[in-house]
Amino acid sequence: MFRPPARTLLLAIPLAYFLYFFGLTRAGLLGPDEPRYAAISREMARSGDWVTPRLWGEPWFEKPALLYWMEATAFRAGVSDDLAPRLPVALMSVAFLFFFYWVLRREFGDPAAGFATAILATSAGWLSLSHIGVTDVPMSAAFCAAMLLSLGWIERGERRWLPVAAALIGVSVLAKGLVPLVLSLPLVWMGRRHVLDWLRPSVLSAFAVVTLPWYGLCLLRNGQPFLEKFFWEHQVGRFFTAELAHGQPLWFFVPVLVAALFPWIPGLALLARRSLYSDARRQFLLLWIAFAFVFFSAAENKLPSYLLPLVPALAALMGIALAEHRRSRWVLVATAALLVCLGPIAPMLPQALAAGISRATLPVFHWTWLLPALACAAVWYLDVVADRRAAVALLASAITAGVVAIELRSFPEIDRLASARPLWNTVAPIRDRVCVARLHRSLRYGLNYYSITPLPDCHQEPREVEITQDPGTPPRLVSAVAVPASTQ
Repeated sequence: MFRPPARTLLLAIPLAYFLYFFGLTRAGLLGPDEPRYAAISREMARSGDWVTPRLWGEPWFEKPALLYWMEATAFRAGVSDDLAPRLPVALMSVAFLFFFYWVLRREFGDPAAGFATAILATSAGWLSLSHIGVTDVPMSAAFCAAMLLSLGWIERGERRWLPVAAALIGVSVLAKGLVPLVLSLPLVWMGRRHVLDWLRPSVLSAFAVVTLPWYGLCLLRNGQPFLEKFFWEHQVGRFFTAELAHGQPLWFFVPVLVAALFPWIPGLALLARRSLYSDARRQFLLLWIAFAFVFFSAAENKLPSYLLPLVPALAALMGIALAEHRRSRWVLVATAALLVCLGPIAPMLPQALAAGISRATLPVFHWTWLLPALACAAVWYLDVVADRRAAVALLASAITAGVVAIELRSFPEIDRLASARPLWNTVAPIRDRVCVARLHRSLRYGLNYYSITPLPDCHQEPREVEITQDPGTPPRLVSAVAVPASTQ
């Protein structure tokens, strides 16, 4: 039974709230995907059709149904338009963190589990994607849970959790398609001597019961278009062609992986110790990381979020290393030192999200940036006179404070520059007089979401007020009558 120590819960619950739920709607929906998925989910909740995803009335087969079901359930429960797309993802992320701690505690002991969970929960990659309503966290949480449940099978031949693991792989396939099946190949290799365990009726039926109903029903209702759009274009095509405009160089994921682990980047050095990989479970974690990294690097289309399924395995190995190597105190100190980067990150983040990181300018130095450096001395002291758990707890608390500070300072500006919510609040009173002349696709999807019925394009239906946007600048209203002149 899962009974975490009381002191762990006393710290974990408030940290989980401030990391994953505080300020969840301080910025409106971002990017092209989040408002698009939210619009599909809202329509699913409204129509009651839980099989065919539809965007503005047309079938949309980019992703399977899991995220839409999660968000549609929130809409049906009366959750607001800003919170419904994000709350289910945040809840699933936090649930996985507790599960992550439970599995690692069973396999590697309490210190390793606590360190690994603190690393994962406060890493930039996992944390940031847990704040937006996209498919990466649902897929990664289900897939990683299945992989972690298989540790006992790899090491000791335990089979009791295999049906649950198979069902979780099915959940991940419902979240993002066939990719989790490919990413499971390290599991097959590490357990190749008894891989037939996965062909037992209880295991196969668990996977089939979870996965096949939606795919079968969607195929029966939509036929060839579902096969062509979902499987060929968005599964096979994403790997082999750059037609979706996400082409990147082979080395693209190297800096992405480093950034995803911020501020725990120094912990990567601990993975170079050969003694760390002393049993099959640890070797499996390493193979999981290496295979996923190579697989995604070989794909023609690359997005930063693709690497999320390997971040929990990295955090697990780093947590084990911290628990076993007493001379790794410098990792905690160096991690605390990196918190000084939060100072310049806070003002740069809105610009980076709105116009790209290359357009974000480095702000003028301010002495307050150095305040997190005080954590270095405190972490060192606690690691020496108390124990490493106290030092990691302090470090996790410091990171949480930094995240809250960024949310309070940067999210209102992110809302203004990178979300369509302020634009919609401006044009809502005059929506019948407004058309869209030129608008970045991210803001266009967001505006369509908030307006529910999309505003017409000006070249198709001219109106007296036009929304227009020049590259790298906020949108503005152009009109011959007295209306608000800008959304700034």
